[in-house]
Amino acid sequence: MIRVQIAPFESETELGAFRSRHGDFGALASFAGYVRSEGEEVTALELQHYPGVTEAEIARFEEMALARFDLIDCLIIHRVGRILPGEAIVLVAALAGHRKPALGAVDFLMDYLKTDAPFWKRQSGLKGSEWIEPRTDDHLARAAWENEKEQG
Repeated sequence: MIRVQIAPFESETELGAFRSRHGDFGALASFAGYVRSEGEEVTALELQHYPGVTEAEIARFEEMALARFDLIDCLIIHRVGRILPGEAIVLVAALAGHRKPALGAVDFLMDYLKTDAPFWKRQSGLKGSEWIEPRTDDHLARAAWENEKEQG
């Protein structure tokens, strides 16, 4: 299940609803990301996207995760628009029979969302605003999945 939305969400509520839609599973792994204030220097994060295109690309990541890991289901919620410090920006969850596939899938999906999802991020703060790009570490983590695939 994929949702790209402007409205805030509560991670715990979303995880409870996701879990209740499924019967038998052995593991639920999740990651919730929040906007940091960076020592009160960040006042907001604004995400822009192309509706339809963004969801299609995230669906491609989800299909890759479902094929790569032995998953029952995935949940991906990503906010767009203006998001304030302390608010959730992303929630990724995976249900599987066992913990390792669930944990691996969440890590995999986050690495792809950070580097390949078509979002444009602008950070606003006391000193103005600036566009931000994925960090080098994000790209290295994403590349590790491709290297693992080629070696396996």
